[in-house]
Amino acid sequence: MIIVFFSGKTIKEIRKMTIPTVKLNNGVEMPIFGFGTWRMPVNHVTRLVKEAVKVGYRHIDCADSYGNQTEVGVGLEEIFKEGVVKRKYLFITGKLWNTKHDPKLVRGACENALKELRITYFDNYLIHWPTGFADSEEMYPKDADGRTRFTDVDYIDTWCALEGLVELGLCRSIGLSNFNIQQIKRVLDVARIKPANLQVECHPYLNQSKLMDFCREHNIVVTAYSPLGSPHSPYDKPGAYKLLEHPIIIELSKKYQKGPALVLLQYQLQRGNVVITMSTRTEHMTDNLNVCSFELSEADMEEIDKLDINGRFNLMKSANGHPHHSFEDWHS
Repeated sequence: MIIVFFSGKTIKEIRKMTIPTVKLNNGVEMPIFGFGTWRMPVNHVTRLVKEAVKVGYRHIDCADSYGNQTEVGVGLEEIFKEGVVKRKYLFITGKLWNTKHDPKLVRGACENALKELRITYFDNYLIHWPTGFADSEEMYPKDADGRTRFTDVDYIDTWCALEGLVELGLCRSIGLSNFNIQQIKRVLDVARIKPANLQVECHPYLNQSKLMDFCREHNIVVTAYSPLGSPHSPYDKPGAYKLLEHPIIIELSKKYQKGPALVLLQYQLQRGNVVITMSTRTEHMTDNLNVCSFELSEADMEEIDKLDINGRFNLMKSANGHPHHSFEDWHS
């Protein structure tokens, strides 16, 4: 059931509202709005996670590589103790980092992340990238020449280890992140438990239409990260404009009397994608939940589609040369 959010509601009213969900291929319900914790100011993580839950977010997106799971965990623990929401009503996503692809390391990495987050299970646990790095406590282990040290572990074997996490009750659902179609096919060919979710960079400059069609065919829900075009990304900047400042997006913003960010979020939702958003301001968190209060016309959706230039912000250059790099055509 779609619940429409209206601006002007009090925080108390918003807390009582239900975030729309999508059903994964294993029957688990996934809220269509996720609150992202990537590149969040570390001194404010605990406060921001608590504020996000208090204004209505029920999906928290985490990862080992974000370096802030301990702070997220403090926020979650305080939320539970304060009675704001019970654990069973939150959907928490985690991600296995590249240095822990060895099947012998997978369970320990998952359990360590759960310990940091102060929870006992993930609702969704993803292989963050298909590119395995050498086992290390450093996120990007380097050789003497400063190049990333890779491992020859195949992500297929990593996937089989993730299936074991489900059987142990450590994860309700498992999935992939930053995988391309051919890589997903390889996983599907061996999977006893099918991927339920694929998280990828997705915005009008990189609309991922072919990948979305493939996932739809195989009943895999797509989650879009950087749906606003990653305006604060430290990486490359495709396109002549920041998406939030693109003339077409500005024109639609005026037409619908909604902010440019809401236009970009609604674009993803109408395509059937879950979206990950992040804000450091409570009013913006609340505004993002107002996205369901309008609908873009088919013609306007097509106009936004035309902005696609296969433009990535996150090229994962530290994995250049890896045999399992997802974006082979982007190697530099």
